[in-house]
Amino acid sequence: MGAGSFLKVVLKNFDVLAGYASVRAIESKSPVDDQQWLTYWVLYSLITLFELTFAKVLEWIPIWPYAKLILTSWLVIPYFSGAAYVYEHYVRPFFVNSQNVNIWYVPSKKDSSGKPEDVLTAAEKYIKEHGTEAFENLLDRAGKSRKSSRHANGSY
Repeated sequence: MGAGSFLKVVLKNFDVLAGYASVRAIESKSPVDDQQWLTYWVLYSLITLFELTFAKVLEWIPIWPYAKLILTSWLVIPYFSGAAYVYEHYVRPFFVNSQNVNIWYVPSKKDSSGKPEDVLTAAEKYIKEHGTEAFENLLDRAGKSRKSSRHANGSY
């Protein structure tokens, strides 16, 4: 068995190595490595779902296996800490920022007055329930939050 065969076996079983590192992270006392590996597995499952969903298209892209290998290596190798980078720069700001749009909001087809419910109807309903001052406070907090997030990101 040559070096090329050994390398193929290692690359095909890359997730087993990641699994071993994940168990070691669970057994350690540091939450940093837990975050790295939990994020890795979430991203790896998203890559797998992408791969399953677009399998027919990916068959026509000859570099896909190599691109997946490079992406997975970047996510998993501690020197790069790609999973931690993705978490800190994309996942965490999405969940920490209170200005996010609720993607799970599905308006009902009609409100009590028979009008289709949209953002304006929801705002009117909020004002009726909580008053104009509460709505203005909500808008003011949203504006302050947006300004502070722009300031923190360095964009004005």
